[in-house]
Amino acid sequence: MRRLILLAALAPATAFAQPCIPSAAIAADGRVLGHLPYGETASDTLVPAPDGFALRTGCRVRPEVAAALRALLNAAAFDPTTGGELRGASCHRTLTWQAGVFCAEAHRDPAFRAISVAPPGHSEHATGYAVDFAIRPSPNCPDVEACMSALPPYRWLVRNAARFGFEQSFPVGSKQGVKWEPWHWRWVGATATAPGAAAARWRFARARRDYPANPAVR
Repeated sequence: MRRLILLAALAPATAFAQPCIPSAAIAADGRVLGHLPYGETASDTLVPAPDGFALRTGCRVRPEVAAALRALLNAAAFDPTTGGELRGASCHRTLTWQAGVFCAEAHRDPAFRAISVAPPGHSEHATGYAVDFAIRPSPNCPDVEACMSALPPYRWLVRNAARFGFEQSFPVGSKQGVKWEPWHWRWVGATATAPGAAAARWRFARARRDYPANPAVR
């Protein structure tokens, strides 16, 4: 399941409720197996991520996220403490893509899968505001979380990402019941008045209130 992670109007989250999401898992408040509803952003609101960031083709994000990423990557490239290169493993995901990821091991208990992968319609990636960072060169450790957290580029992100509006959505011990994802960061703007920040903060208001990020943008 760990590897599956790395592989706007709100759309109805129930569109993909079957066969791999039991109807009983859909709560009255829109949550599914602990994940909040996000739907999917319109494709025409997205732009390509900065050149050289994506490990795969098709990495698209919101324009304000692309600008923040560009600034973050430039800062990291000129900081000798970074100790490696920050790249992108995953950016925006469509509902269909997310359904394929979530249902890839449909024989497993849905609640177990939801610890590592958000159900379709409930992934931050669908908003265009979230990215999964990768670090190069990769040590290819079997314990991805512990390995990434030990690397200088990750420690650089912890110290600096908030300056560019990024916060770690699923920290150690997340109250949401989602496993620690040191690679997953969402953009909410470095300040509340930054261009695009109001919309991002509105989209993640519930998550930020109930399940605080760490490190978080203050």
